[in-house]
Amino acid sequence: MNLADVNSVKRLLESEGFSFKKSLGQNFLIDQSVCPRMASAACDEDTGVLEIGAGAGVLTAELAKKAKKVVSVELDERLRPVLQKTLYEFLNTEVVFADAMKIDLAALIAERFSDCKRVCVCANLPYYITSPIIMMLLESRLPIDSVTVMVQKEAAERLCAKVGSREAGAVTVAVNYYAESEILFGVPRESFLPPPNVDSAVIQLKIRAVPPVEVADEKFFFSLVKACFAQRRKTLINTVSNTLHIEKELLRTALLNIGESETARAEKLSMEALSNLCNEIIRLK
Repeated sequence: MNLADVNSVKRLLESEGFSFKKSLGQNFLIDQSVCPRMASAACDEDTGVLEIGAGAGVLTAELAKKAKKVVSVELDERLRPVLQKTLYEFLNTEVVFADAMKIDLAALIAERFSDCKRVCVCANLPYYITSPIIMMLLESRLPIDSVTVMVQKEAAERLCAKVGSREAGAVTVAVNYYAESEILFGVPRESFLPPPNVDSAVIQLKIRAVPPVEVADEKFFFSLVKACFAQRRKTLINTVSNTLHIEKELLRTALLNIGESETARAEKLSMEALSNLCNEIIRLK
């Protein structure tokens, strides 16, 4: 079957009585040029690929051509007969029907990829669950080298922004803590079935061996970062005080001690400044 032919994919989906579910954010990647580029960026012949969401198997097939093994975690059981037809010739693929947010991915990786030199994640992520899935993958500290994913263009710009820039947010800081991020290329909305209302981009997160900054308490650091960006227009002292209930005088002292203005806003602070602030608040408490 020619998976690069949108009409062939449409006919297959129709023949199996498949209809797209908005609740699952289903927009299947069908572009014949995008999938090979994603696969080439994500893996090589020694790589095991964990794919989140197989869709109709178009990206899965391209990954199978490049990787040693591909295991796709797919939520929608209705796609079973579709994937049996689109992936039948690729003996190095397996589809596990489960919720990627609930399944034990560490156990899955250990069991399925023990013969692979490295493991990476590659996916066309539903827009509505982009950040939760990415943060789950990073926070779980899975034994993976990289995450190569298709996301909404606006999300790509936020996830890959420089910490300390206007585009940065709490998720930017979190991603930067765990990985080096890069936008690889843009993807027009016509590359999907059905086409969404926005354009997309492929980003790659290369997992860091160690974080770029040292923090005394990771849990508090991420709570602080979230609080810092909770109300972007307010000064950091006000928004952190309101959210974490820390005395303003302590926050003022902490900011001055690390060389930052007491009127500073979160978007102006670098990764180092945020980690220094975290450590100084802990020291002063």
